[in-house]
Amino acid sequence: MWIPVSISVPKFPIDRAARIYVAGHRGLAGSAIWRHLEASGFTNLIGAPSSDLDLRRRDDVFDFMAVQRPDVVIDAAARVGGILANNSYPADFLSDNLQMQVNIMDAANSVDVDRLLFLGSSCIYPKFAAQPITESSLLTGALEETNDAYAIAKIAGIMQVQASRRQYGRHWISAMPTNLYGPGDNFHPSHSHVLPSLIRRIHEAKLDGDSDVIIWGTGTPRREFLHVDDLAHAVLFLLENYDSGETINVGVGEDLSIRELATLVAKTVGFEGALVQDPGKPDGTPQKLLDVSRLEDLGWTAQIGLDAGIAATYDWYLEHIDGVRAK
Repeated sequence: MWIPVSISVPKFPIDRAARIYVAGHRGLAGSAIWRHLEASGFTNLIGAPSSDLDLRRRDDVFDFMAVQRPDVVIDAAARVGGILANNSYPADFLSDNLQMQVNIMDAANSVDVDRLLFLGSSCIYPKFAAQPITESSLLTGALEETNDAYAIAKIAGIMQVQASRRQYGRHWISAMPTNLYGPGDNFHPSHSHVLPSLIRRIHEAKLDGDSDVIIWGTGTPRREFLHVDDLAHAVLFLLENYDSGETINVGVGEDLSIRELATLVAKTVGFEGALVQDPGKPDGTPQKLLDVSRLEDLGWTAQIGLDAGIAATYDWYLEHIDGVRAK
């Protein structure tokens, strides 16, 4: 789905026969990265579903890495969820994400993996960071309370990338994407992220003939959304064009209110009922818009507009409605 643009010769090209391990290759981000790597001519991709490799089991991860010995590691593995899930299970989100990323990076260091990309989240930034949020805002203020445990885990991942660069001289990088959406998302009505949750709930309201849909919070918080196909392109672009310990933002540079997002989803779905705000539910961070000027200066910009991206995601949801993740 990504629209190719003119891109200069990569500064750090990766051989298309290189062994690339994509951790979390069946998740939203990981599956998109896998598709893009295949489409880009990579022929030696490595993946292991969680049923075969529990990334929280340290010895198993070390054994796996010792056998596979990848040339490049892309860490897209994470326990993720929306505001309710993060707020309800902070200990699980902190523990699971810390264990997974520490095991992956320690095991990668044990077999001398020189190229690694750690995928984080824009929730690492302070709740009241100046907008748009620059990478230098990291660790300058308090985090959003509803997802601080997840954010701390991701911040630890950035620190481990930087520490590995200093101690071992690795060419490891970290990228912080904004809110992601697209095919393969989790469409649980309450435990998923806001956009897929809205798609499912508004779609079901249309089928059931409901007169309204309840939207969490005041509807005023503003969010930025990046299609996973754009993210996947950015991941490869960064691996081949970026080499710095400082994390880098990945986004579109535009946002909209949750109310505007719900209205857009309703229009896409064809729901003509009312959208009713529930101000008793948490809003989360007031605004979360990334400054993507550093990435744009490297020569990359997102190509998939939100209207088209939501329409394509809704089409995918309808085609896979019996098998979509819903928990």
